[in-house]
Amino acid sequence: MLSLREVRSWHRPLVDTALLCIVLLLVSLVGLVLDQRLINGDPAWAKPAKFAMSITVYNLTLAWLLSLAHRWRRLGWWMGTVVAAVTVAEMAVIITQVVRGTMSHFNYGTPFDLALYAFMGTMISGLWVATFVIAVLLMRQRLRDRATTWAVRFGVWIALLGMAVGPLMSVPTSAQREALVEGGTDVLGAHTVGSADGGPGLPFVGWSTLGGDLRVGHFVGMHGLQVMILLALVLVLLAPRVPRLRDGGVRLRVVCVFGLAHTGLTLLTVWQALRGQSVIDPDTLTLAALGVLAAGTALGLVWALRVSSRKSEEEEVCGSNSTCTTSTTRAGVSTRP
Repeated sequence: MLSLREVRSWHRPLVDTALLCIVLLLVSLVGLVLDQRLINGDPAWAKPAKFAMSITVYNLTLAWLLSLAHRWRRLGWWMGTVVAAVTVAEMAVIITQVVRGTMSHFNYGTPFDLALYAFMGTMISGLWVATFVIAVLLMRQRLRDRATTWAVRFGVWIALLGMAVGPLMSVPTSAQREALVEGGTDVLGAHTVGSADGGPGLPFVGWSTLGGDLRVGHFVGMHGLQVMILLALVLVLLAPRVPRLRDGGVRLRVVCVFGLAHTGLTLLTVWQALRGQSVIDPDTLTLAALGVLAAGTALGLVWALRVSSRKSEEEEVCGSNSTCTTSTTRAGVSTRP
């Protein structure tokens, strides 16, 4: 089992930020129990709790990935430090506004609120740029296992796609634009499409059950990084027991299929939200698109697992015979395992 010292050696600023967020998560959970205030229809401490959990997982994952880098390590360290600083600043703004009893996002109520929101927007832009640089850096890294290498690459780019949903939330709604023309408004931007923020939502996450919610695609995309890495680890663990997965090429193809599928799911959830449709109430068009995505993923997995099935079966037979020599001649090419 890894010690705390070993984990902190991955990237100290990112890991220390994650540890700070664990403490803030505990504080937020206490706040959810003791503080009954509502901010824009949600429990006051729900947003700090959600952000603390998300940042903890994201920063620990990024710290581990940067520890694997063997090229441009110094650049990676500095970009990771930028991510750590930005996430600390974001949590500071969110908690400050919770203590004040007001919104941290889309808040134009007072010059101070606007300044905090503008500061947060600048920080989030810095987060995206730093993550982009890390993504480029990781594209240049080669791990021992090709499937894991490509899982990391897919995961980081999917996370960037999820982050890119954020600016869509800052676009004023039609009602807000009308209010702005008529005399001003305290709020510009919203998570929800086709309904007002603060209405009925799913437990804890708060995703709207009445209209579309851009936070769904934001979440699905950002945490695609963890999904892809877990997929790669599961494939490695299954390889000794599943003959076909012993072939690195098969594992690589499975990763590519899932990476494309997760990208499609992220785009689908954003498209659904932009159409003002709740994630729990998909229409026929959304269900059809989801069906096409599921069918495409299933066919892709069949392709990925069957392409090298003969090779995998040969390896399974040869694995039990130390003197086995297999020759396969195709167009004059002979191979020996």
